[in-house]
Amino acid sequence: MGSGFISEYYIKGLLLIFASICSWYSGYLLAQSIPHEPLSNAVNTVLNLGEKTVLKSPFPKRQKCDHRTSCPPNTYSYRLLSGGGKDKYAKICFENELLISEGKGNVARGINVAIVNYNSGPLTQFIKNAPQKSLILMVTHDDGSRRLKNDTKNAVEDLGSKEIKNIQFRSSWVFLGGKGVDFPENIQREKINHSDGSRNRYMDWPAEIQIEGCIPHDTS
Repeated sequence: MGSGFISEYYIKGLLLIFASICSWYSGYLLAQSIPHEPLSNAVNTVLNLGEKTVLKSPFPKRQKCDHRTSCPPNTYSYRLLSGGGKDKYAKICFENELLISEGKGNVARGINVAIVNYNSGPLTQFIKNAPQKSLILMVTHDDGSRRLKNDTKNAVEDLGSKEIKNIQFRSSWVFLGGKGVDFPENIQREKINHSDGSRNRYMDWPAEIQIEGCIPHDTS
């Protein structure tokens, strides 16, 4: 009876050792099947399971002259951007064509002028020689006041400017003028920003400014 008792415990011991080996091997196989990654990644994965997927809207498609929305049919798009400081160059865009820009190499210090389908000499004569029904677009770069004479100011005023005689040293100024053109009252045609040492964006220069809009084809 004593030997049977020992045999029973001996068999139970073998079974216990066998079960331990099986448990260890099962754990080893399970560990091998799990990808090896840092614990922080695993925690983040668990946390991310509860997050909702956020759908981001695509960036809006830019229209002519970088407008956010397209112009109505039978209108011209325009965008006038003054210079800002030494390195922010002025731009004039008309119907998605850059007439004046740093890339074209035709931006100069002073008042930059573009006449649609027209080109000429000094500013006053430039304006006088522009044919009727011309759109005349102007932007400053750096400073446009030093060489601005009264006859030029008068000529620009005749194009519809209300700020040309208020322009100061290094004022940022943009203007959409027209010779023999009747503009709709609701379009933006002019903006000015004077240099002010207490609030200038570029030390001695004010921030650049811009206007944009849509001009009806028929501006009779």
